[in-house]
Amino acid sequence: MPKNSGKQLKPSPSLRERLDGHELDLSLNGLSEVPVRELAALPKATVLDLSCNCLVTLPPEFCSLTHLIKLDLSKNQLQELPSDFGRLINLQHLDLYNNKLTNLPVSFAQLKNLKWLDLKGNPLDPLLEKVAGDCLDEKQCKQSAANVLRHMKTIQSEQDRAKQRRLLFERELEKKREAALRAKEAIERDLRKREKMEEKERRRKEYDAQKLQRFSQPKEEKPTNTSEKPVSSANPSAPQKGHLFHVLLKVLLFLLLCSIVTVVMCRRTEFPHEQLCSTVNHLYEDTLHALQGNEVLQRFLRGIPFP
Repeated sequence: MPKNSGKQLKPSPSLRERLDGHELDLSLNGLSEVPVRELAALPKATVLDLSCNCLVTLPPEFCSLTHLIKLDLSKNQLQELPSDFGRLINLQHLDLYNNKLTNLPVSFAQLKNLKWLDLKGNPLDPLLEKVAGDCLDEKQCKQSAANVLRHMKTIQSEQDRAKQRRLLFERELEKKREAALRAKEAIERDLRKREKMEEKERRRKEYDAQKLQRFSQPKEEKPTNTSEKPVSSANPSAPQKGHLFHVLLKVLLFLLLCSIVTVVMCRRTEFPHEQLCSTVNHLYEDTLHALQGNEVLQRFLRGIPFP
């Protein structure tokens, strides 16, 4: 069978031939399945009779036949109705006599236009059987429809409240899980922060210890380093300059000593009239004359007696 490409399927000639105005009679045909596609192509068939067949279940697609107003499913083997049976919102008359139903789907409460219902001959749940009551005449069948709708609405409300309570419980449980997770994360953050602080403190102490060790080592080794420092090639000219200074000082002292000895010999010996001593004596007198302002040196030089 070709797939439906969005257009309505044409009904088979047999279904079209059975259509009488708005009524379509498919009873006593030994049907084990409902021809949903063909029925969907007959929106004028608002009254459908499927009684006295071999139907055990109705396919979910059956709930798309929202044009149905009167539906007869009596004397089949139906054990349950589709969960979306409440989508048949235009349904006013429903005959489920002599099947094997025990309960009705909660969506049954959505059949707000249902005015007539027959549930006799089904092994119904005791509470549902009591609510449905008998359907022996028109009045009882209408009362059965009203009672069952009221009962199913109550069940639907209870289920909705239970669902809301379950959702609230799950939401609260989720909040508790999130709070516990946040608390756990906060503890882990605090633990990591404490570990970082401890690590930082440990490293600071190590740094202070190393710093103290660096400052203490040079003080202990300073004498050794200073003694070895002149030997290094940092300033090789310093020893040479010092040695040269000592040599020059010795030479000057020697010359001064020689000069004093010469003056003394020229003034205390018999050589004052020699040419050398004469020159020395003249230099001596000139020095005294030049040092007239310095009494200390004059007194020292005059203390050298002439012969």
